[in-house]
Amino acid sequence: MAGTNEEETTSPPRRVTGDLRGFAVALRRTHGEMSRLVHGFALAHGLHPTDVQALGIILDNPQPLTPGRLREQLGLSSGAVTACLDRLEKAGHIRRSRESKDRRVVHVHYVESARAVARQYFLPLAEATGRAREQFDDQELATAMRFLTALNEELAALRTPER
Repeated sequence: MAGTNEEETTSPPRRVTGDLRGFAVALRRTHGEMSRLVHGFALAHGLHPTDVQALGIILDNPQPLTPGRLREQLGLSSGAVTACLDRLEKAGHIRRSRESKDRRVVHVHYVESARAVARQYFLPLAEATGRAREQFDDQELATAMRFLTALNEELAALRTPER
């Protein structure tokens, strides 16, 4: 065919991979900024940063978690998770219940009034996220979400061994 380049029609589209170092720097900065906010919330509520991380895990799970599942997700020992849950319960952020037929199974629930406290504290984060999102169209946001989802799946596979 005149006017076509054989190489252009048979080559797969070139993927732009981006600068790996640039991604690493940006992700470390994002992690640092999020950690700063989490530490601020922890300090304001007499908690440890790990406690706030646990609250996030509890919040993001559609079903109540057991302490064992929380331990797996946090990568902590059973004793450390128990101490974390004790602090969260004492501070009024969670409650533990035995709702199943097997009374040995404990479920952890985020207390609704504590959710409101967290929502209020993290409102500036939500607003900043909204402002950042407004800078991108739906297709770009879908791509960013696919990247973050894939990265989180890869990172989950790198979890530390159980303690």
